[in-house]
Amino acid sequence: MRAGARWIRADLRARRGQAVLTVATIAAIVAALITAATLLEDSTNPWRGLFSQTNGAHLWVHTKDRPQVVALREIDGVTQAAGPYRTAPVTLLEEGRKAPAALRAMPVTPPEVARPVVAEGGWLTSSQPDGAVVERSFARALGLGVGSPVNVTALSGARHVLYVRGIADSADQGFYPEWTPGMIWVLPEKLDRIEPELGRSEWVTGLRLADPESTQFVSQRVVVMLDEEVQRVYTWREVRDAMELDNRLLGTLLALFGIVGLVAAALALANAAGGRVLSQLRDLATLKSMGFTRGQVAGLLLVEHGALGLLGIALGVLPGWLVTWLVLDRTAVALVPLVAITAGTALVVLVAVGLPAWRGSRTPPIPAAPSAPPRGHLSRLAKLALLVRLPPALVLGARDAFSRRVPAFLTTFGLAVPMMMITIGLGVWATLDNFLAHPEQVGQHAQLLVRPVKLTPEEAKRAAQLDPGVREVYPGADVDALVPGVARSIRVRAIGGSGAPYPFPVAEGRMYADRGEAVAGQGLLDLLKVKIGDRVWLSVGGTPLIVRIVGRTVEPDLDGQVLSLGVDSLAAKDVVPPEFWGLALKKGADPADVRDRLLTASGEGLEIQRVVNPAERLSIIRAVIVALIVVLALIGLANLLTASALGLRDHALDLAVLKAMGLTPRQVMATLVTGTGVLVVLGVVLGTAAGSFVVTSLIDLQGHTSGVGAGIGRPPSVLTLTVAVTTAVGAALAVALLPARRAARAQLGTYGFSANQ
Repeated sequence: MRAGARWIRADLRARRGQAVLTVATIAAIVAALITAATLLEDSTNPWRGLFSQTNGAHLWVHTKDRPQVVALREIDGVTQAAGPYRTAPVTLLEEGRKAPAALRAMPVTPPEVARPVVAEGGWLTSSQPDGAVVERSFARALGLGVGSPVNVTALSGARHVLYVRGIADSADQGFYPEWTPGMIWVLPEKLDRIEPELGRSEWVTGLRLADPESTQFVSQRVVVMLDEEVQRVYTWREVRDAMELDNRLLGTLLALFGIVGLVAAALALANAAGGRVLSQLRDLATLKSMGFTRGQVAGLLLVEHGALGLLGIALGVLPGWLVTWLVLDRTAVALVPLVAITAGTALVVLVAVGLPAWRGSRTPPIPAAPSAPPRGHLSRLAKLALLVRLPPALVLGARDAFSRRVPAFLTTFGLAVPMMMITIGLGVWATLDNFLAHPEQVGQHAQLLVRPVKLTPEEAKRAAQLDPGVREVYPGADVDALVPGVARSIRVRAIGGSGAPYPFPVAEGRMYADRGEAVAGQGLLDLLKVKIGDRVWLSVGGTPLIVRIVGRTVEPDLDGQVLSLGVDSLAAKDVVPPEFWGLALKKGADPADVRDRLLTASGEGLEIQRVVNPAERLSIIRAVIVALIVVLALIGLANLLTASALGLRDHALDLAVLKAMGLTPRQVMATLVTGTGVLVVLGVVLGTAAGSFVVTSLIDLQGHTSGVGAGIGRPPSVLTLTVAVTTAVGAALAVALLPARRAARAQLGTYGFSANQ
């Protein structure tokens, strides 16, 4: 054992660079897999943790009047109830920005069910009647802290000042701004002073169920019991999906890169171990002649090469935890996926190095088996090089590329897999760029939303139409509609008219052209289990609404569970006057300039909100893509170093012959680089072609499963692919050039002696 340890230590010292590269590659892949699993695992989902801490409700019901809680508790499956709590809409003004908010009356003693968990400050107290507790994501978006004053405006126009007493987490609704309005908790008496009119508020009741899967059954019973009193119903699934949307997308991307990267790393390890076994045949034969058994030799090789992979796994756990902590703002990492990833990666590493180790253990004792590459007929590539009369150095290099078929395959495939994933990453980047450059393709033809505050709706419309940067003004309203079949609410977006529709991005079917026609997101089609051409029955504020779905839109909001139609398809009570005006700007107009002009012209009588592009929320993906491309490049580099080392080992004795034939050092160097370069070009081109072929389909598949819908994927541009291929091939040849140059200039006797060690 002591002799074997010295032999392993000496061999690792002789190839320190390759050993460090292998450890770094495995560590990066493990970190990516742990981060992906944490983002995707339900036990570390933001909603899951919050729901457990707050003892959350599974079903939330909004009604016009105060419901009979006793009757709701008697419904089969209901174990506890929260509320009912009175809630009223207000507008929050903070540093010139206006944001919609909902004030919810809560008692001094936090409830047993759906109790907010205070993260900073304290809860409401009767000694501070003007105190308020703000939901954390809402406070973070507006820059609010404990002690900050909050100016709110009621529907009557009256202004009041609240003071932030605490900041709390809640599982009652999703994170702001994806879920609006923002949540603010106040004392009941304070809400009565801010909004004394009961008709301008509603009541919210939460129900906790014995079985979360019975939500649909219970919600149907609630809708039937309360009948026309129900304004809106949503369940824990909607809140969970809203909280995990960005994490799910990021986790899927990391998982895809991590799994494919692990396969590529396994190939790199197998190639490296196999190459080292070939270069160690004399040493292995000597060990066998000294009495080492096959099992002992295999154990030495397994320990040497497997230790690098296991060290990489150990070093990758901590970065994976740190990335998870930074992204999720949590310190808890699920134990089961952590153990599964660690054990699975270790198994892959041991299998990858186990096969070459088994092969090395079968080395016969001295005299050693020949370690030179197999001789035989010229390959087709070499024959083609001769046919087109390439220089001798290139012909010899083409012959050497496939002298060992298994290592050549591992090298080519090991380069093709990372290049394929790099191409997919560039496709994701191109898709995000397309979102930013063409927001109308994700439903953001209107870049500004204008709501009248001091002006009448007609005055607000007129002010918008007179601005030189505005091209079109669309009346609009967002309402909640009950779907009897699923007993829950969906978002109905009415904007524009049926005769002059808002230009939604229709991916399938057609745009609505008449009253009673609508387009829907993929998430809504899946939820209602309908297809284009079907009719859907809804209830908007107690008014029946029957629409026929004529098209599918690309819908990034609310997991695609949005129905879009013209304002004339809704009852006048829901859209007259319009809730907002959507402003489509002229080409080249700056939304910030238009907003400033409208605020000045209206005397601050308008509330103007810029529409947030979904690509802006996913900007972290760009940083992830860059990091993963670096990791994949390391994998490719590890494969390339192995191929170069093996090529030099195989043809070290040929250098003397090549020089005796009259080849200059530069031609000898070209021969060695060509042998590696052929495999590099083949792997890079195959990987790029495969990535370009599947990238659009993969992005559209993710869009379909997330509810956004297919039709969003964009492949990398030809220029981007050309630069990527050129960079990859150039960098690979530059790396292969250094050892080839050193070998070509070495003294024949010296190099030949070194090669035989």
